[in-house]
Amino acid sequence: MRVHTLKRAAVAFALALPGAAIAAVVAAPAAQADGCYTWNRTLTQGRSGNDVRQLQIRIAGWAGYRDIVENDGRYGPKTAAAVKRFQQAYGLRADGIAGQQTYSKLYQLQDNDCTPAHFTYGELDDGCGRGGWNGGPLSPAQTRQNALRTMWKLEALRKSLGDKPLDVSSGFRSRACNDQVGGASDSQHLYGNAADITSRTSSLCQVARGARNNGFSGIYGPGYPDHDDHVHVDSRRENNSDDSSNTTSWSAPDCGVGTTND
Repeated sequence: MRVHTLKRAAVAFALALPGAAIAAVVAAPAAQADGCYTWNRTLTQGRSGNDVRQLQIRIAGWAGYRDIVENDGRYGPKTAAAVKRFQQAYGLRADGIAGQQTYSKLYQLQDNDCTPAHFTYGELDDGCGRGGWNGGPLSPAQTRQNALRTMWKLEALRKSLGDKPLDVSSGFRSRACNDQVGGASDSQHLYGNAADITSRTSSLCQVARGARNNGFSGIYGPGYPDHDDHVHVDSRRENNSDDSSNTTSWSAPDCGVGTTND
């Protein structure tokens, strides 16, 4: 049984106790431990450190329209705004401060390997079925880390669509895999920054339009060549390894989604 599953059971037990006992059980440090990562302090604007960076990975998908949350370890206005949107989405007190209510929800959402509840490393792994994070321009560790951030953005998009499933048809590609499928030579799939997605319950246009609010700076969907059967999303503005960094490129003409590169 996963650690955060045990944690949910403990909290449920606490809710059945008298008021004084609830405070005692919920406040116990052991109830806040997590199998992936545990935050040990409240985070507000002005804070910095690895705990901020870990938080930024998980709330990157709540960046807001056309924006991104940099993974820089500094709790600035963008991070606070993303935390507030996360809190609003999950019915928490929306104050932009990351404390126990925010952490408890994140613990519920993440598995022990740090992936979000509805996505796995296997889904974002080599798109040609060979597995592994080798063969791209970045180290396997960095590629895997990029894929983790991509998954948390997909989790936010899924939530924004009403908790409706999203299916990943292609994630990270090695150079050999990218050549095999005819991908662009500078494809964001090479960096673990991209995913091609479909949905059984939402239209592709709903997905493409929704992705504009979830930290994706690259979006291609219906009406863009060879994208009528899926939506491509990526984080090119966060990829400083190629010429597409610091740009936003959206094109899904059939959905009214479009922007020039800027």
